[in-house]
Amino acid sequence: MIDAGFSLASVLLAPVAVAAGYPSPAQDYFDGRIDLNEHLIKDVTSTYVVRVTGQSMEGAGISDGDELIVNRALEPKDGSVVVAVLDGELTIKRLRITSRGVVLQADNPAFPDITVAALSELTIWGVATTCLHHV
Repeated sequence: MIDAGFSLASVLLAPVAVAAGYPSPAQDYFDGRIDLNEHLIKDVTSTYVVRVTGQSMEGAGISDGDELIVNRALEPKDGSVVVAVLDGELTIKRLRITSRGVVLQADNPAFPDITVAALSELTIWGVATTCLHHV
């Protein structure tokens, strides 16, 4: 985890979109810079990066070793991917608010969903906004 106020570097921006299907003529120059802070961080005072361990969120495109940009100021809603503290333990799951209560849903069928018991202590620590996925 990193401290709030962390600044991502600005990086070179290619002047054209790169085809993921059929190749297009190559461009051998870059046109200006893109500030990743502007694109990835909405509120620097409440934004953190957390590293993911485990495979329970692979269906959401979140893999072991990825980093999540998490905003603690966002209001969690049904369907949000959240960093939750359940009975003192951290987990990353999809928040589901149902008629039967709160469920922390895994996005991998090999992992069970967690139905939050009435006497459990649940804190939503933050809402994931971006996954930095390694290729």
